[in-house]
Amino acid sequence: MTSREQPLWTPPETLRTGSHMARFMRLLNERHGTVLRDFPALHAFSVERVEDFWRAVWDYGGIIGNAGGRVMEPAEVFYRTRFYPDATLNFAENLLRHRGEKPALIAVREWGARHVLSRDALRDQVAAFATALKAAGVGRGDRVAGIVPNAEQAIIAFLACAAIGAIWSSASPDFGAPALLDRFGQLAPKLLIAPESYRYNGKLFPLAEKLKEVRAALPSVERVVVFPFAGSTRDAEALADALDSGVTWQAFIAPHAGAELSFAPLPFDHPIFILFSSGTTGKPKCIVHRAGGILLKHVTEHVLHGNHDSDAVLFYFTTCGWMMWNWLVSGLMTGAPLVLYDGSPFHPGPERLFALAEAEGITHFGISAKYIDAVHKSGYDPAAHHDLSAMRVVYSTGSPLSPAGFDFVCEHVKPDVQIASISGGTDICGCFVGGNPLQPVWCGEIQGPILGMAVDVFDEDGNPVRGEKGELVCTKPFPSMPVGFWNDPGDKRYHDAYFARFPNIWTHGDYAEITEHGGFIIHGRSDATLNPGGVRIGTAEIYAQLEEMDEVLDAVAVGQRTPDGADERVVLFVVLKTGAELTDELKDRIRRRIRAGASPRHVPAVIATVPDVPRTRSGKVSEIAVRKAIHGEEVKNTGALANPEALEHFRDRPELAFD
Repeated sequence: MTSREQPLWTPPETLRTGSHMARFMRLLNERHGTVLRDFPALHAFSVERVEDFWRAVWDYGGIIGNAGGRVMEPAEVFYRTRFYPDATLNFAENLLRHRGEKPALIAVREWGARHVLSRDALRDQVAAFATALKAAGVGRGDRVAGIVPNAEQAIIAFLACAAIGAIWSSASPDFGAPALLDRFGQLAPKLLIAPESYRYNGKLFPLAEKLKEVRAALPSVERVVVFPFAGSTRDAEALADALDSGVTWQAFIAPHAGAELSFAPLPFDHPIFILFSSGTTGKPKCIVHRAGGILLKHVTEHVLHGNHDSDAVLFYFTTCGWMMWNWLVSGLMTGAPLVLYDGSPFHPGPERLFALAEAEGITHFGISAKYIDAVHKSGYDPAAHHDLSAMRVVYSTGSPLSPAGFDFVCEHVKPDVQIASISGGTDICGCFVGGNPLQPVWCGEIQGPILGMAVDVFDEDGNPVRGEKGELVCTKPFPSMPVGFWNDPGDKRYHDAYFARFPNIWTHGDYAEITEHGGFIIHGRSDATLNPGGVRIGTAEIYAQLEEMDEVLDAVAVGQRTPDGADERVVLFVVLKTGAELTDELKDRIRRRIRAGASPRHVPAVIATVPDVPRTRSGKVSEIAVRKAIHGEEVKNTGALANPEALEHFRDRPELAFD
């Protein structure tokens, strides 16, 4: 275990003076006569002099477009504030600004196939697909839905939509038909894109029956474009023939080969894509994002915080059903090649993604906290088997990264790598807090707030707190606020989602803490916090202790109401390593570790075993679904879960009976 008295990583002089963030700070000093010398001062400028900051982001990011005369149009209502109200731009034009034969996309399949598209080849493919869309009658504001793997076809189709002003929305092929219809059925898409099959963990999954069901339930769809992926061209042709209005990818674009690439100038607030909430408490919310706001937000995160440039190689393990895919695609604007991987991160074993990092020279390596924990529990030592010398940054998100996860990266991945734990959401398609190249990394802490985000932590009464747990909030508007929710008259659902807790303050739903270093610790979701004896505690603190116990592979902690409904007790379900048993001795060790590492209030009253823990398709533990299951309540929209069958192991458990 690394020392907690010293930072795990300290930025070298090359970053403190030569990073994009350092250069950006000098730009502000030159423009405004300020004397900004460190990250806290820079962040304070970004949230106090909002217009000056976002003007500088536009300029430093080299945004292609017409900025207009105004940076900001304030409004009394937080989310009605507008940024760059007179601006026009095109999202795809900004991402496709780089030319030449250098790779833009390196797409690797689980079974080893590798496809490379140069910058010029990507532009040509986007031009052909955009022209084909227009020929098919798809235009500005029309929705295009993709049931797509993390492959080059998904990015080509998305950028083609952006080029002409159509609105993109995607899900991964492993979604069931009901989950797909819960999402796309709300949008009335005009065109649907999908492969004939996909592979995961060594198995082939044909999509013919699922696509037929989805197509039949979406009368708005006028054309279904099918591309070969895990199967053959002949398989794709057969499926296209079997679908109403089906056509293969090649037949769709062939008449438009060599088309000129053009970009529609669009308003800053033009919808670029629609993302979906997880949907575990009902139908997913359709979150509409604005092109200009996402572009500026991602300039801030990719260029300033990530220090991405054309010498970087960017990777994030994601599916097209998670906002990290949309975030990853924006990396094209920096000139960095994107490495796309589709399949299981553990096929054939825990070495898979580290072998990919070595082979492709990945500099910015993005994974989930759960993945780090799973590699740790597997006993695999990446540093002993792979040359990871190119790696500069390890990104982690999806759930809080525990101190044990920080230790594992330092000791078994690379000792001098920056661990950029990040936290944000689908709601903003970006981060509230994350890494930066100017500050040290402390074990168990996210480095700090993201520039332009007036992040704070409030207690129950809406007062800022330090060193205490509370609600993560954002007190000032920012460009990547959603345009709104699809089909939400009067923005009622939008308001209720973020502004019902504290008036005119964005409340994100994370239970967080600001540390003495100015960093952040995320203790879990607010709606999943435990409340034994009226004291709120975070589930992440329990999981952090279990990650250091070899016998425990996974876990979920929830609150169980007492029979009178006046209180609740902590219940812990654990998934044990093969051969391990939940003996009284192991229960005692679990309780002692939680008591010593968290607090006596975190100690579970009941510990029981389950074979699996339900997770959303982005890998997050669904504590809300488990809590409903143990109380005998209906879990709505189980299609939002990657493994809904796991819920059956939590119902009618005799261990949960009160004496």
